[in-house]
Amino acid sequence: MTRIRLGMVGGGRGAFIGAVHRYAARLDDRFELVAGALSSTPEKALASGQDLGLAEDRIYADFEAMAEAEAARDDGIQAVAIVTPNHMHASAAKAFLQRGIHVICDKPLTATLEEAHALVKVAEASDALFVLTHNYTGYPLMRHARQMVADDKLGTIRVVQVEYAQDWLTTDADPDNKQADWRTDPARSGAGGSTGDIGTHAYNLACFVTGLTLDSLAADLQSFVPGRRVDDNGHVLLRFQGGARGMLWCSQVAPGNENRLTLRIYGDKGGLSWGQENPNVMEYTPFGAPTQILTRNGASGASDGVRIPAGHPEGYLEGFANIYSAAADAIAAHAKGETSAALYPTVQDGLAGVVFVDACVRSSASNAAWVTV
Repeated sequence: MTRIRLGMVGGGRGAFIGAVHRYAARLDDRFELVAGALSSTPEKALASGQDLGLAEDRIYADFEAMAEAEAARDDGIQAVAIVTPNHMHASAAKAFLQRGIHVICDKPLTATLEEAHALVKVAEASDALFVLTHNYTGYPLMRHARQMVADDKLGTIRVVQVEYAQDWLTTDADPDNKQADWRTDPARSGAGGSTGDIGTHAYNLACFVTGLTLDSLAADLQSFVPGRRVDDNGHVLLRFQGGARGMLWCSQVAPGNENRLTLRIYGDKGGLSWGQENPNVMEYTPFGAPTQILTRNGASGASDGVRIPAGHPEGYLEGFANIYSAAADAIAAHAKGETSAALYPTVQDGLAGVVFVDACVRSSASNAAWVTV
């Protein structure tokens, strides 16, 4: 199978998520990185491109120059991965979408709601595809849980509880920590701190599995670390269309929690419980019956995106890779004038995440008042 020619914006030396995207893109051998505008600093962009073995004429100082040059080449990139801080997503995505280059963008979609609405219009006007990397939707058991809900195994959903807790920002961050620096800067992260960084993941996963649509929320956000300008903890009550109720907790100041994303769903026929730190196991309890332990390879229908035999853990990188492989399927189908059935988060999922963050910030500013979404 011919590899898709991939470019990257951001993700240079010292960046965490750029390397993750590169691993994911190559795991199923569907993409080849051939170009990049890897840093906002020209010298660092050049050095980062050289580190990755890119041809020097395809190492760019900025994404605008990259978009223009690659669109003009016969062997130009077919897709671009955008892995910059949040405030750069909108302008970079627009530059490539308007030139017909497919976009694979890290979450959240944008830093502001105004930018999100504008980017949706650009994406809908473009012939290119837009893929958002909410990677937890790529976990096999989460896709299986989604199918169980669709198959009425849980019945009518009544209660949804989702938590995403970390502890790495419990104290004032080291000023030399690049990841903490931009994530706690509202000019680059957006108004939401923990809500934008990890709360959007929790919210997206809950909606992905249940198929529910949020109606309104009440959020109580905190900045516990003195001087921090964005929230580092949030408690959010959720009211879904149809009557289901939910609770979402996101925190980056919870000692003992490294990357604890958990999801619990309860309906009138049964319940599900899953945790990302042990992602190959899920509990399913039909009402009035013993709890069943479903494993990644043991659960019927959970084999989608599985690469290795039972008992060998798969997780974060493989979930990312499932999104990239779905993007590759969609891009290949698009080139033939066909529509792919591949499952991946879209620009509309991205808009929903930014709407969620905006509503949380507005609600918390009004003493946790209920806000219609």
